[in-house]
Amino acid sequence: FYLTPPQVNSILKANEYSFKVPEFDGKNVSSVLGFDSNQLPANAPIEDRRSAATCLQTRGMLLGVFDGHAGCACAQAVSERLFYYIAVSLLPHETLLEIENAVESGRALLPILQWHKHPNDYFSKEASKLYFNSLRTYWQELIDLNSGETTDVREALINAFKRLDNDISLEAQVGDPNSFLNYLVLRVAFSGATACVAHVDGVDLHVANTGDSRAMLGVQEEDGSWSAVNLSYDHNAQNEHEVERVKMEHPKSEEKSLVKQDRLLGLLMPFRAFGDVKFKWSIELQKRVIESGPDQLNDNEYTKFIPPNYHSPPYLTAEPEVIHHKLRPQDKFLVLATDGLWETMHRQDVARIVGEYLTGVHHQQPIAVGGYKVTLGQMHGLLTERRARISSVFEDQNAATHLIRHAVGNNEFGTVDHERLSKMLSLPEELARMYRDDITIIVVQFNSHVIGAYH
Repeated sequence: FYLTPPQVNSILKANEYSFKVPEFDGKNVSSVLGFDSNQLPANAPIEDRRSAATCLQTRGMLLGVFDGHAGCACAQAVSERLFYYIAVSLLPHETLLEIENAVESGRALLPILQWHKHPNDYFSKEASKLYFNSLRTYWQELIDLNSGETTDVREALINAFKRLDNDISLEAQVGDPNSFLNYLVLRVAFSGATACVAHVDGVDLHVANTGDSRAMLGVQEEDGSWSAVNLSYDHNAQNEHEVERVKMEHPKSEEKSLVKQDRLLGLLMPFRAFGDVKFKWSIELQKRVIESGPDQLNDNEYTKFIPPNYHSPPYLTAEPEVIHHKLRPQDKFLVLATDGLWETMHRQDVARIVGEYLTGVHHQQPIAVGGYKVTLGQMHGLLTERRARISSVFEDQNAATHLIRHAVGNNEFGTVDHERLSKMLSLPEELARMYRDDITIIVVQFNSHVIGAYH
């Protein structure tokens, strides 16, 4: 099934979104120039989500990617709710009081976040009251706990992640008299999601990560070349520290059954996630909630089974690992992406492709044909293609789209092959997932002048 270049472009560009940070009035110049984001589904519906927002009552910008599993319900809820929890965790005591008093007296609330959303980024209206009540309980507790100290960003991120996960679990246990909402909170809790979130404020960049999405910094070296700096670690079986952590938290007798075939209890790829109460609740609690829940829940195979060797829950946590980085003038961009990107591309290639895209400067690397028998004709083709690629100065107006084009269409020579792109994008839904995962990318561009001025 052959797609023409315009058809390929319309598929690739369907979910792209860009935001340019407005020039401020001099009192608060942002270290972020703007960001590009995009998504390419493999699952139907897509299980990835993305969010971006400016914090209005404190300084800084929040950006995040969320990778759902066992459905999209949990990723959806986390993409809507997590930034509010983070923003509230960062608010000073007086502002929290002001917000609580406004709710008490029925006055309009101070806006906490300004969202930057693509029209396709859905928000669930039905659950907004429930979500608001949980959030309000959280800020009331923060008011009561007031220690008068300003909150450290790292602490705020960790608290927000843990609290939201706790609320997701609690809402599912309490249930809801409205049967639609009851089914919704249960679906959210029984599905799962990983999250990788960045908070940028001046030269302070914090990345909070739970699971196996990744954050990577693109750095321009003095000779103009590009390098990648990891700002997150995957929480999976490939991370020895993570495997050790899980083993430390359970009795020695379970050592052999904890991680099997590189999965938690032989089932789950990420070792940290939101939701997934199958790996957190006791067996009694799971049975009680499922028996009293709606029939749709009983018919769901996923909710019925109990993981094997389930002796000392919880096996899973949503607590993030937080990395702080002070931005330098050579730090040009940040890439946040779900594992669908990293499965297909090495971070070094990601840094080079985005760096060259943003500067429009291509370092002509010698064409690598290592180990391939290449005819003169093929060589000529590669060189012609390379020339065409430079002269077209990119068909993409969005760095995330440009990256997806490479992730899906690169051939063994590292160039985008239209035929391969066409094949990969025209796969029917039930096949697409066998060849690739959902891909969600946010590329944040930094303002080197502003960062330089800080230094």
